[in-house]
Amino acid sequence: MKHLIDPTDLTKQETDQIIALAGDMIANKAKYCDSQRYGKLATLFYEPSTRTRLSFTSAMMELGGNVLGFSSATNSSVSKGETVQDTVRVVSAFADVIAMRHHLEGAPLAASMVSPVPIINAGDGSHSHPTQTLTDLLTIFRELGQIDGITIGFCGDLKFGRTVHSLIKALSRYEGIKIVLIAPEELRLPDYIKQDVCCSESIPFREVSTMEEVLGELDVLYMTRVQKERFLDEDEFDRVKDSFVLDKEKMKLAKPKMAVLHPLPRVNEILPEVDSDHRAAYFRQVENGKFVRMALITKLLEWKDDPAHSMPVDKDRIENTGDYVCHNRKCICNHESLPPMFKRSPDGVIRCRYCDAKVEVKKR
Repeated sequence: MKHLIDPTDLTKQETDQIIALAGDMIANKAKYCDSQRYGKLATLFYEPSTRTRLSFTSAMMELGGNVLGFSSATNSSVSKGETVQDTVRVVSAFADVIAMRHHLEGAPLAASMVSPVPIINAGDGSHSHPTQTLTDLLTIFRELGQIDGITIGFCGDLKFGRTVHSLIKALSRYEGIKIVLIAPEELRLPDYIKQDVCCSESIPFREVSTMEEVLGELDVLYMTRVQKERFLDEDEFDRVKDSFVLDKEKMKLAKPKMAVLHPLPRVNEILPEVDSDHRAAYFRQVENGKFVRMALITKLLEWKDDPAHSMPVDKDRIENTGDYVCHNRKCICNHESLPPMFKRSPDGVIRCRYCDAKVEVKKR
């Protein structure tokens, strides 16, 4: 059975099939309006969400199916202490596919270990957001007519931005990708993404401090919010914040066909004056999210009993787990009773399989 926990759970061929199906759904809406008439999607959202939850709901309704679930953990048995795995065991009796958002990293992976129905990761902490990644890929393709060969700049919070991490992983499957990382020192891309994805896949990347110095070479500018709360020093935040605000003047430096993406919500990193620019694709990106989730639900249900579409082999998993421990306080393994799982990344570092954090040798 195929789950979607991380973008790399899909092969490039499967990713392209989903994007192609989403495109056909956009062009031929009536063709799919009853394709999942008796299907049921459960949305288990343990933390607040507007776009993603409503996008999943709208997607299943467009397919003619039904939606159940909860939009807050306080409205479920979680408030009584029920674990993620027990919740999934129960909900899978009522639904054909489950979309889960959770504040703890690795929660959807834990859910997939016991679920008899496909699990879709709708965002786990600052770790991964693969359905936003599919949305981004569809948007890039619709805006530029291609994904191969693009130069993409990621701007803002690259350290905690799960959408950035996921998209870089997915882009590593395509040819001729170049990446520019635009961020303050405090919010630069984590080393494990640089080493395990960019370096191991030989993707050219460089780090810069301002948009202005690279805007003219970008095909895509992927904006994220620079989060004030991540800075210990408010003066330091005030020093860098204006470098990461997109306005009309900066847009004059960009290519005529450059696409501006943003996973939303925005605060002040893109001024409203940019919204009328034809290159501003972020609201079109939202609608693309509905269609790509329609395609994803359709494909996961189609592939459910097809052995040709199973989860990738976990070849980097380390079986002897008694020597290591994960200290990430946001990892599901440190909040619920779960078997420890570790892996060896391409650079030789041992990481937690749930959250990708570096692990330590257990003291004896």
